[in-house]
Amino acid sequence: MDGGRLTRADCLRLLAGGALGSLISGRPAVAAPTYDFWFTRLRYDSGDWDVDQRMPSNILTSLVDYTSLRIDPEERVVRLSDPAMLRAPFCYLAGHKLVEFNAAEAANFERYVRNGGFVFVDDCNHDIHGLFATSFERQMASLFGADALTKLPNDHALYRSFFQFDGPPATSFELNGWGDDLVHDYLKGIVVNGRLGVLYSNKDYGCEWDYDWRNKRFLAEDNTKFAVNIVIYALTA
Repeated sequence: MDGGRLTRADCLRLLAGGALGSLISGRPAVAAPTYDFWFTRLRYDSGDWDVDQRMPSNILTSLVDYTSLRIDPEERVVRLSDPAMLRAPFCYLAGHKLVEFNAAEAANFERYVRNGGFVFVDDCNHDIHGLFATSFERQMASLFGADALTKLPNDHALYRSFFQFDGPPATSFELNGWGDDLVHDYLKGIVVNGRLGVLYSNKDYGCEWDYDWRNKRFLAEDNTKFAVNIVIYALTA
């Protein structure tokens, strides 16, 4: 803890590990995990959650290349309804179709975000009027309020948490005119207690980063650098 302020990691340990009682009683808190970061994909009952299957390995490889974090090399898939997701330092949720949480999923999502968790949500349709976008935004309004999702300014700390960006990088899908034929020059988010708890993209980063990790050497510029920013922000903000 820094100056009495709980960090995001502190909040998640208290939320999932039951450490609050340990702090009050003076007993030792739960031991630190072996890894600093593991990639958790949220499985939800509606829609198609299992998309862009090669993307996590690219992000994990970049984190190994650019940071000194202890990285779990395997993606973890956890049901949103499973309390185990409350222990994750970072969660990913994506799809093309309907997002309609059942009661357990909605309760876990809200609890996780309100208690310091971070969810990166990516619209694979890259379409602000598509089924995923409209249904996910409706779901967020029901959990956090109609005005909870707001545009992030392009000078947000997310864009300088590791590498420097002037705003959200465009994807090739936008530039090719797919989806709604727009280049989305912003991301959205939900801030709870001064922390960005939900990062929401209509840019389809998942597809942009969905290739065999060994092919990154052929890119003029590693396009997963922004993913490193997202993870570092999630762990440190």
